[in-house]
Amino acid sequence: MKILVSWSSGKDSAWMLHLLRQSHPGAVAGLLTTTNGTFDRVAMHGVRREVLEAQAHAAGLPLRVVPLPWPCGNDDYERIMREANSALVRDGYTHVAFGDLFLEDVRQYRVDRLAGTGLTPLFPLWKTTDTRALAQQMIAAGLKARLSTVDPRVLDASFAGRAFDGALLADLPATVDPCGERGEFHSCVHDGPMFASPVPLVAGEVVTRDGFVFADFGLA
Repeated sequence: MKILVSWSSGKDSAWMLHLLRQSHPGAVAGLLTTTNGTFDRVAMHGVRREVLEAQAHAAGLPLRVVPLPWPCGNDDYERIMREANSALVRDGYTHVAFGDLFLEDVRQYRVDRLAGTGLTPLFPLWKTTDTRALAQQMIAAGLKARLSTVDPRVLDASFAGRAFDGALLADLPATVDPCGERGEFHSCVHDGPMFASPVPLVAGEVVTRDGFVFADFGLA
């Protein structure tokens, strides 16, 4: 097996990497991230390229970045990803791992897109129904992250930039998934058992753009 981790820059993909290294020692060979090509940031998470590269360095893995046009229609997205998948197969990758927890439609979309490509999807966190317990497990193991994006329609904008910790879990409304699986929030991981050393984040400004609240982070 030669596994590529679909890397969002957030806690779930980081935790997935940690688990994969335990279940498939030596098989994880790289990280794959899509970015907004115009702003050079991770799509939806808003994380800067320099932070993304620092995460990959801390994880000790090569980073493959697929820039997407902005705006990016679904047809363009699927064409670009088909080309990226072909390149992965040429480079010997056999599996792509995703950090999805319980959304059936998202999982099926990934399965459908990889069908016939030569790449097999993996879902190490799949069917995690007790996401509060998962979040607590991550925190207890030393994973550290900050909220990089908040959907203000479901979560107050003041949560943007906050640490993903026990206090945050206690403050989340009951309607918000503790892992943000429905897109209530996204995160930027900066330390944990998947990293050889912490990523030295420094907080920047908080802005509202395209209906979402983004907390900016740079490197100290």
